[in-house]
Amino acid sequence: MAVGYLEILRARHATRLLAGTLVGRLPNATAAIAIMLFVRAEGGSYSLAGALVAAYAVANAVGHPVLGRLVDLYGQPRVQLPAAVLSALAMAVFAFAGIGPLPLAYAAVAAAGLFTPPLEGGLRALWSSVLRREDQVHRAYAMDAVAQEVMFAVGPLLVTACVSLWSERAALLVLNAVGVLGALWVVVSPPSRAWRSAPREAHWLGALRSPGLLAMLSAFLFVGIALGSITVASVAYADDNGGDAVYGWLMAALGIGALIGGVVYGARQWTGEPARRLRVLVALLAVCYLPLTLLPGPVAMTLLTVLAGVFLAPVIACAFVLVDRHAPRGTVTEAFSWLVTTFTVGTAAGTGLTGPVVEAGGAGWGFVVPGAAGAVSLLVLLATGGVLVTSARGAVVASSSENDPNRAAEPRFSSGDRA
Repeated sequence: MAVGYLEILRARHATRLLAGTLVGRLPNATAAIAIMLFVRAEGGSYSLAGALVAAYAVANAVGHPVLGRLVDLYGQPRVQLPAAVLSALAMAVFAFAGIGPLPLAYAAVAAAGLFTPPLEGGLRALWSSVLRREDQVHRAYAMDAVAQEVMFAVGPLLVTACVSLWSERAALLVLNAVGVLGALWVVVSPPSRAWRSAPREAHWLGALRSPGLLAMLSAFLFVGIALGSITVASVAYADDNGGDAVYGWLMAALGIGALIGGVVYGARQWTGEPARRLRVLVALLAVCYLPLTLLPGPVAMTLLTVLAGVFLAPVIACAFVLVDRHAPRGTVTEAFSWLVTTFTVGTAAGTGLTGPVVEAGGAGWGFVVPGAAGAVSLLVLLATGGVLVTSARGAVVASSSENDPNRAAEPRFSSGDRA
């Protein structure tokens, strides 16, 4: 297992790209908690804090695919770095202006979300130019999913550390400045500067003209709903079983489960059709949510939450493979950005949906929502199975000296994103 991951990290530029992307995404990973703490420190209500976080999230969901398309058209350095700077400047305006002029506060957080650079999609577009074998790229996708779990676990800790050392305003400013440095570290790297998207057909739908990608996004919306709903149901459970400390343990357990699942999944070289494998993984994800409805004691519930998280990272990693295969030529960054947007929208929808469910039926019914959402995601994948397999097999793989130094196209591997 360790050898496979070390092989990736030893590849030239791989560690730099992974680390730089994670650092560059810190502002996005910490935005919700940083905005929430800052608004409360300024004397604002929880409702106002939640509304500002929602404004950031909605703008981020809109901006990600738009910026992803611009990256495909103009390259990474010309889009990613200016976007990171604009996002950081907008958050700085919010930090210094505060919540006094509400229209300015909303405009600033919305601009910060809108200009958040699509570093996540950009990294996945770069993997195939840094790693020359298909199995290595697939393992890198799994490692990427694992690294996300680590980042989203460490991010809130960094916010609280900045608040303890300085202030809530400093947390906003410092983390966004660090994010710009991360983006800079990525875009000045040789792979990022050399990367060019494949020639693309002019079409207003861009990546969304792919039936396979639309099927993937439809299924992944419900995976996002499952993840968003489990966080709200966990709050309700914690309120009855020990408070905030228990909630913290449940969220940590969910991340640990995803970490374990992603590491194990990425250590193996998988064969067979990824669309079928994704159906199995989503089914297992949905099944592992169901024991949470039993509502055992905190220790047993924590262990069940670890189990519930095990298949999340493998599902995400397998989805990356399918997005790569179904993205039309010249739209790979946009396609990955659409996946991020869909997942974000689904998470927000799951959070909003589960609140009334918990209020009406308690935590037990709240934990029914993620299982049901996982089941719907599986039904979507089953209904669109023919599209996912057929369009992937029918994809045209074009080779050139630019995207294949060996002058040979790799079978069943999309080269539309290779540099």
